This record gives sequence, C-alpha cells and structure tokens, in this order.
Amino acid sequence: MKELIQRAAQDLVSSKYAIALTGAGMSTESGIPDFRGPSGIWTKDPEAEKRAYLSYEKFKEDPKEYWEERLSRPSSMLGDLGKMEPNPGHHALTKLQKMNILRWIITQNIDNLHRKAGSKNVLEYHGNAFRLRCVSCNSRYDPEEYDLKKLKEERKLPPYCKECKGAVKSDVVYFGEPIPSDVAHQSLEEAWRCDLMLICGTSAVVYPFANLPIIARQKRVEKEGKTDTGLFFVEKIPGVIIIEVNAEPTPLTGEGISDYLIQGKTGEILPKIVEEVEKTRSTG
Repeated sequence: MKELIQRAAQDLVSSKYAIALTGAGMSTESGIPDFRGPSGIWTKDPEAEKRAYLSYEKFKEDPKEYWEERLSRPSSMLGDLGKMEPNPGHHALTKLQKMNILRWIITQNIDNLHRKAGSKNVLEYHGNAFRLRCVSCNSRYDPEEYDLKKLKEERKLPPYCKECKGAVKSDVVYFGEPIPSDVAHQSLEEAWRCDLMLICGTSAVVYPFANLPIIARQKRVEKEGKTDTGLFFVEKIPGVIIIEVNAEPTPLTGEGISDYLIQGKTGEILPKIVEEVEKTRSTG
C-alpha cells in the first residue's frame, strides 16, 4: 500500500488539473449512517425507502402538502447532520485544494461536511441538506431566509423563489428528480477537463454520478514518439489518471476504468497521500 500511496502523491503533484469524486464512504467515517448497508436506514426501515421514492412526485403534485409533511417531520433520517463533523479524509481534500492541486470536489453527499472542512470549490451532485432550491431556476437559499413556521401558520406554503417565483423545495435531489442542470453541466465539464480524478468512498453504482469516471476515461491526448529507425509518430493515449480510494473494489476497478485502487478507509489513506505530496514537493 505504501508504494501506491507514493504513486498517488506523485501523480497528484504531476497533475495540472485534478478533481475528486466523493461518496457515502466518506460520510460513514464521520458517523453518518448509509442507506442500504447491513445496518442501513432503509435496511432497517423499508417504509422510509418507499416514502423517499414518493417525495419528488409529491412535491410536483402538491408542493403545499409536501411542505406541510416535511415541517411536521423536521428531523432527518440521517440524524442531526448539524452536529456531524468532518473527518481526516475531508480535511485532507481541503489541504489538497489549498495547495492548488485539487481544483474541484464533486460529491454525492448531502451532509455539507466538505464545506464544513473548509473546501471551497464543491459541486454537490445530489444537493445539500442545509439549503433550499428553486426547481425552476436553480436559485439556492439558506432556510433561514424563509420563516417556514410562519408560512405554515398563515397557510402560505410552499415558499416561493425570490428570483423567479417558482416553488422552492429542499436542495436534496430525490428519486426521479433530475440532477440540477447547473451542477450536471459543470460536473461533466470538470470530468472532461481533468487530467487526474481521485475517487473517494463511492461504490460507483449510482447513476448518473457513476458516469463521470467513464466519461473521463474516454479522454485521449496525443503523444509524440520515435521509432528505432528514427521516424517520429503520434499516438493517442489516455488523458486522465483515475485513482480509487475505497474500502472495497468497485465496478470501476473490475472494468479497468480506474488505473489503480488503494484499498482502505478514506480517513486513513487520504491524509497519508497528503503527507507524501508534501514530502514530494519539498524534495522536488
């Protein structure tokens, strides 16, 4: 593993535009439960999963009823996310950003922990549990910008967008709901632009997020070469290095999408990679 960590550090230092993709594996290391694991929320409560599948349709059909139900059950299935703290893996990615190595973090997680750790350029693919979003224009709001309790008492739900007057919902992306267009488009651009993709704590089976490494793998760049006889030639080679840091192999591992896997906990491996990056830079 030490050799792979050193290799990852060297690849990061050599990269010109690195990004990270992160998933639930990072959140669980901060004590946030997953959904489908042996002790997952939906494993223990199948009815909660059924409700989750209906949330977006309920919002579309009756935004008022959606909000009344939401405000009557304000607690999150994930527990009190506001009390959760970033773990060493989150802080390691923030350090890579501050070193100007990591340009963007694209995360499936809704827990706000990347931002809480100090990361700036974060694309929250499935939304943020601490924000509201207009489904018409994608404007996002702090919940405190609306007096939701008063709106409920005065029977003025749902809250409406201050920009376009569209109905506002939780920023979290529900089943059947399209990924917000601004996030979807920029995520595709970053996947195509990067020359290194660091994939951390994701099973890579939830689409369309899982398409991002596949899209990156399709990128090719031209490299000049020279034959034994002295003739020059140009060949197309992969234009991105894809590194996995995951507890278990994923489809990306088995299908050869990733270049290599560093197997283990992100909270343990990512800080070690950062240490090696610092050593590499100091001796380079």
